[in-house]
Amino acid sequence: MLEIKNLGVSYGAINALHGISLQIKDGDIVTLIGANGAGKTTTLKTISGLLKKRSGEILFDGRDIACLRPHQIVKLGISHVPEGRMVFANLTVRENLALGAYLQRDKAAVRAELDFVFGMFPRLKEREAQIAGTLSGGEQQMLAISRALMSRPKFLMMDEPSLGIAPLLVKTIFEKIVEINRERRITILLVEQNANLALEISNYGYVLETGRIILQDNSAALRQNPQVKSAYLGG
Repeated sequence: MLEIKNLGVSYGAINALHGISLQIKDGDIVTLIGANGAGKTTTLKTISGLLKKRSGEILFDGRDIACLRPHQIVKLGISHVPEGRMVFANLTVRENLALGAYLQRDKAAVRAELDFVFGMFPRLKEREAQIAGTLSGGEQQMLAISRALMSRPKFLMMDEPSLGIAPLLVKTIFEKIVEINRERRITILLVEQNANLALEISNYGYVLETGRIILQDNSAALRQNPQVKSAYLGG
């Protein structure tokens, strides 16, 4: 579904990605793991069109999307749940969800998607008139995921969904990620500091280090890899 070929990205004179290549199959959950500053968020932002490449290709369903604008990329079926959630703090839960569906013209489809996200996260239904900035961190993460789902994506990118969330809610969020993947057959690219959890729910993984992919394998094999265990899984 998504193929990156020799992708290079720079911040001014600083190279953030050094010609990385990866493939994500339709229906899979794929995780990117690595330390802070490894280039994980940069990769997601470049796929989304928020950053421009220096070199290489980003192919989605065989089409090079690297020169498209962010809203055009969303229209093709790619949604991005950003690091830090980035909900519209002064708007209600319902208004945030409506903004997620801003490209949708089919009102019945929007209603169906709203029913789906409220079914998945009943807490949001209870708080649909509440100002998003007053929600807990976990509730805001539920809202950010739901807002991304409102565009009816085929491909969903999630950046650090467990960040700043109470441990009890982290398990719930990861269960919902698996549910979204299985029930909606949405392909997922996951960036997550909790490498153990990420590798537990994913099919395949890539390890990024200072802008380069240093390891890749199916997730079960990566969990057993001594280098990964030592650096990311606490021994």
